[in-house]
Amino acid sequence: MNIQIFGTKKSSDTRKAERWFKERRIKFQYINLAEKDISKGELTSVAQATGGLRGLIDEKAKDDYAVALLQHTPDGMLLEKLLENQQVLRQPIVRNGRQATVGYAPDVWKTWE
Repeated sequence: MNIQIFGTKKSSDTRKAERWFKERRIKFQYINLAEKDISKGELTSVAQATGGLRGLIDEKAKDDYAVALLQHTPDGMLLEKLLENQQVLRQPIVRNGRQATVGYAPDVWKTWE
């Protein structure tokens, strides 16, 4: 397994995901989205694995303006706008090769073991 966890330390679901993998002694790479943005290729791969870009938007994010902007952005422009406004991505984003989840999803992660 090649697990990557994208998130921030402020996200409780990200911390829970880290703990979940640590408890099972599964090695993972943590990418702090506060320090390093997710790349266009990674975001596209996650969107394909999870059912689309709209599912990556956290409607409860603190930046109400960015959430409203993204909700009204045409699909053709959504990828670029998400890359510009990564503070509204749902967390954690957990990748295992071509598989991915958004949010805390231990039931899915169990199937990866």
